[in-house]
Amino acid sequence: MPKKEKGKLRIIPLGGLNEIGKNMTVIEYENDMLIIDCGLGFPDEDMLGVDLVIPDISYLEANKEKIKGLFLTHGHEDHIGAIPYILRDINPPIYGTRLTLGVLKNKLTEHILPYEPQLNCVEAGDTVKVGECSVEFIHVNHSIADACALAITTPRGIVVHSGDFKLDITPIDGEMMNLTRFGELGKKGVLMLMCESTNAERAGITPSERTVGKSLEYIFNTNKDKRIVIATFSSNVHRVQQIIDVSAKHGRKVAVTGRSMLNILGAAVELGYMTVPKGVLVDINDIKRFKPEELTLITTGSQGEPMSALYRMAFSEHSQVTLSRSDLVVLSSSPIPGNEKLIGRIINELTKNGVSVLHDSVVEVHVSGHACREELKLLQALVRPKYFMPIHGEYRHLAANRELALSLGMKESDIFISDIGKVLEIDKNGAKFAGTVPAGRVLVDGYGVGDVGNIVLRDRKHLSQDGLIVVVATLDSSSGLLLSGPDVVSRGFVYVRESEELMEEIRQLAYEAISRSLESGRRVDRMEMKNTLKDELSKYLYAKTKRKPMVLPIIMNM
Repeated sequence: MPKKEKGKLRIIPLGGLNEIGKNMTVIEYENDMLIIDCGLGFPDEDMLGVDLVIPDISYLEANKEKIKGLFLTHGHEDHIGAIPYILRDINPPIYGTRLTLGVLKNKLTEHILPYEPQLNCVEAGDTVKVGECSVEFIHVNHSIADACALAITTPRGIVVHSGDFKLDITPIDGEMMNLTRFGELGKKGVLMLMCESTNAERAGITPSERTVGKSLEYIFNTNKDKRIVIATFSSNVHRVQQIIDVSAKHGRKVAVTGRSMLNILGAAVELGYMTVPKGVLVDINDIKRFKPEELTLITTGSQGEPMSALYRMAFSEHSQVTLSRSDLVVLSSSPIPGNEKLIGRIINELTKNGVSVLHDSVVEVHVSGHACREELKLLQALVRPKYFMPIHGEYRHLAANRELALSLGMKESDIFISDIGKVLEIDKNGAKFAGTVPAGRVLVDGYGVGDVGNIVLRDRKHLSQDGLIVVVATLDSSSGLLLSGPDVVSRGFVYVRESEELMEEIRQLAYEAISRSLESGRRVDRMEMKNTLKDELSKYLYAKTKRKPMVLPIIMNM
């Protein structure tokens, strides 16, 4: 019997390229489709009113019968945050480590889903067989526990997906990343390495998480008379553990505020990833029972997010915490690109109110969870892939990672910088880009998923910049007479009480335009009348004020 010809392997990123966050990749071989991660992104400044951004999964919906599983590298929002939204349309088996699934379960309880999610717990070292492929979970270090890289074995060859990683030789908990396994895969032969690029521009090696512990010890020793408020990423379980440990050592009670911080702390303690000494943790509502120097507060809001616990503290809106000169605020994080202004605003407000603030540029209170250049080179050298695809980052990060591969001797023709929706095909003739699939971003606003698009955003931008003029009139549908109005309402355009003359001119202009339409003798077309009103008022207002408010005519029939 002739040997079956191997099919095409297709690698399709649906998020995480040329952007920060929203990480999602599809590995497709014949009738097997595997999804790696399903994260969310945060809105740009021009996405007014939008809460979250998630990947467009049109391609997955059209091929849902092929999907064999969703494989999660770790529990950060930019890797699991979109799952509650995509589970409304597809329901693949989900594979992840204990903490990753623990964080995900907490998220899923906040959503009503049409069916029960299929959650399958795995450990680093496990291999899951799905269709003609298998997926191996490989232990790596990151800023959240239980992070893994993936080795996907397909009939065409092995694809290694790094996930987010760093090489921490002295991790807080657990072991150093499994370099041995990456070396074994390299000797076996790796077809494609998909490697994260977040810190590809940074020289050297990312410092160990333990360096933060030394800085915390220094801060607690030199601020014995102050209440210490530390803002950090809620998912950084090892960082939170270090804060609790140093607080206990200095005889302080610890209170936690912020919903995501409470959720992840609860999951981590329940699953054994954190240990809290007895009597150290106190409820945020009970903090008034203790002197400032007896307390440490751990809070969310290290990225300056409006409505986060730290933001509410800074602007005196927090119901339990009021900050004063007896407080020290420590920002134990680095700004995500785009959040610098938000963080600066909080620091300014805190400083204005006499609160002392420490951040990463002053003392080493944060280390990255991502590999710098020497670690990225080490992984590439161990894996020795035939083809290389930089992932996770803006174009400059991807390009910097490509330069690292070139410096290790890879040919430029074997390195592929892709984009979301772009298909990379690998067959017996080699690797090449082969078309695109539907991809992009879906905007989440409140309970609405995908109902805010470019036109709605354009209108929101228009309203925010120029305001609104509403013209209301009532017609008699049988006689064609103007029964009432036109009345003019302005919002965000001019202050009406100081612009009565302009408002009267607008009303008069609208009256004349409606009257002309009614006197023309033709049957009144309401749409035509609205368009005439919009055109004439827009031209007049621009000539008069050099502004372009949105003009909204409302013509009612009696």
